[in-house]
Amino acid sequence: MNYAVMLKNEIFRKTFLGGKIVLTSGVSEAKNKQDIISAVKRFDYFTPDNSEHDFGKVVVHGEDYFFKIDYYDDQYQYFKEDGNRVMTIMRADEY
Repeated sequence: MNYAVMLKNEIFRKTFLGGKIVLTSGVSEAKNKQDIISAVKRFDYFTPDNSEHDFGKVVVHGEDYFFKIDYYDDQYQYFKEDGNRVMTIMRADEY
């Protein structure tokens, strides 16, 4: 387990500081967008196989939503291990 990566992801997810946030159209147009964002920030149920804390599912008003943190190079084009963080928040059916 890489605790440094996990800690960076936790701070980013809880504060939205230290990376970019992308909301899919299903989330950005949702009437309960703030409830979805709050649920992602409060999420704390990570399974042992998710040691980087980079993915999760929240349920808001009976709807499933996912968040996923990915890592990119400085140009945000290619994967870079422990690079710049981008968290996408989406409805489950948009995954």
